Amino acid sequence: MTNRIPMSLQLNGRSLNVAIEAREALADLLRDHLGHTGTHIGSQQGHCGACTVLVDGNSVRACLMLAVQANGSIVDTVEGLAPAGEPLHPLQQALRAHHALQCGFCTPGIEMTLIDLLKRQASPTEADIRAALAGHLCRCTGYQNLIEAVLSLDGNKGPGWR
Repeated sequence: MTNRIPMSLQLNGRSLNVAIEAREALADLLRDHLGHTGTHIGSQQGHCGACTVLVDGNSVRACLMLAVQANGSIVDTVEGLAPAGEPLHPLQQALRAHHALQCGFCTPGIEMTLIDLLKRQASPTEADIRAALAGHLCRCTGYQNLIEAVLSLDGNKGPGWR
């Protein structure tokens, strides 16, 4: 019998109480128990960045973080950027307009990293964007369109920025 640990978190603005196994990764909690499958699991070693989410406003690899470490935290996933029935987030609109999305596997993690960057720097330089993306592996985009999409925002977060 496995002992489960009670914890609470705020997920995309919604308060939740859950019981988890001590060894459970945050990515597994999000995907398997809470249905937030936009958090993708690739390398399971933090190498690819596909599982990136925001915890208390900081981008983290959800496959490397134990779920219990998020107890009492605010967790934001890609699903929170554009809830069902709402328009795409301005960053997502820019990525689409610049054809910066290909197969989509790494996209959620990249989006969350870029949200983190844009919250810290309203108008990041190309070097800033490249540095932020350095922790992501994407075989489809070549990164240039991602960079152009972020540069196109040029500090103008516009309506819908969350």
